[in-house]
Amino acid sequence: MHSVSLPLWLLLLLGLFAAWTAIEHIVLPALRWAMRRRVEAVLQDLGPRLQVELPPLKLARREVLIERLRHDERVHEAVDDEARRSGEAIRRVQARAEGYAREIVPSFNAYLYFRVGYWLARAIARSLYRVRLGFADEKGLAGIEPKAAVVFVINHRSNFDYVLVAFLAAERAALSYAVGEWARVWPLEMLIRSMGAYFVRRDSGDPLYRAVLQRYVQMATEAGLTQAVFPEGGLSVDGRVRRPKLGLIDYMVRGFDPEGPRDVVFIPVGINYDRVLEDRTLLRKQDPAAAPVGFLRAFATALGFALEQAALRVRGRWFRFGYACVNFGTPLSLRQHFRATGIDPRRLPQGERHAQLESLGALLINSVKAIIPVLPVAVVAQVFRAQGDRPLEALKVKAEASALADRLALRGALIYLPRGDQDYAIEVGLRMLVLRRIVLEVGGLFSANPAETKILEYYANSIAHFLA
Repeated sequence: MHSVSLPLWLLLLLGLFAAWTAIEHIVLPALRWAMRRRVEAVLQDLGPRLQVELPPLKLARREVLIERLRHDERVHEAVDDEARRSGEAIRRVQARAEGYAREIVPSFNAYLYFRVGYWLARAIARSLYRVRLGFADEKGLAGIEPKAAVVFVINHRSNFDYVLVAFLAAERAALSYAVGEWARVWPLEMLIRSMGAYFVRRDSGDPLYRAVLQRYVQMATEAGLTQAVFPEGGLSVDGRVRRPKLGLIDYMVRGFDPEGPRDVVFIPVGINYDRVLEDRTLLRKQDPAAAPVGFLRAFATALGFALEQAALRVRGRWFRFGYACVNFGTPLSLRQHFRATGIDPRRLPQGERHAQLESLGALLINSVKAIIPVLPVAVVAQVFRAQGDRPLEALKVKAEASALADRLALRGALIYLPRGDQDYAIEVGLRMLVLRRIVLEVGGLFSANPAETKILEYYANSIAHFLA
């Protein structure tokens, strides 16, 4: 027997190669097989219980979806147009289109969504808020055609909206969100993409990018994918519901056939919080003189806030951030909408189509505004805004808040009363504002803190549209 000597570097190289081969041909296939078994088990368990079924597109492999998008006829036309317009080589334009497709297309994993994601969303939501489902039009929701493409249309109060709605809607459907570029941070990007979200450059003026995004949204809608959109296009910086930006909804409507086999159904969703986590950051955006906040400063602020809350919890002085409530309104069928107006959106000239889209957008945003929950903090904030700097006794606060709640109810507002007790609800709202020193208590009298006028208005504005 002869021995063979090898240099150490060659031995290490061979060992790395063998390890990589084992991982590629044994470990990774085993992990994929195990995950596939888990996904199949989840689908067998949840599939029959979901009100909105999972379409095949939702379960397709990501590479398959990217290839479908790359080779789509309209994407090819957009590539040709961009090459002619810019003078760029066709192959480079095709590579850009493929890059956009890879950026946009999600990689949905049913196990991560319904097991890991749902558990995390529920745990986080319940640890921070008293989460409540206020109202749901169960009859209308049950009447949605099984094959319809469902779109949840949501007002945008906080980045926490994604977590809250996904948690409360998990028994009905698996949502596919349009997520802004803020979430494109590793490893958050991988998790969000596996939860079925697709990334959107909200202010991109690149016509090729817009064409690829449009075709993905249309393919998803045509395949019956359940989507969730925030028509305001961003967070409300003053508490009021903003005018809708209808880019994604325009993509869904543009190729819709009122006589086709699949309807598109919009479900209005109203959200409100007793405390919005980013409220002071949002108010800062209203000040044109405020210096932009960099990543490090934003991270330091968030870390400081988390440490402060942890210290309060250790001392036994921490309270959850009040109530977070979601209402699901009456579905709006796009097929019935266009049949009632006698319009086929595919055949409208550009000007008329835009006018019809504006009309539909107003209808949707008003449907959302009508079901935004009225929560305790908003009612009490509205009382102190109306009173100015005049101090009030506790009984006077309750009397004014009760009268306001009655007015809101007469105007059709959906008021959430904790424990069904109006007095307790007003106490909760007042306590939250006092704890944050938005309202000051001196000698048994309560008054608005002059230094916190903006934030008081922010919470009052969430229900101001009911009083307009």
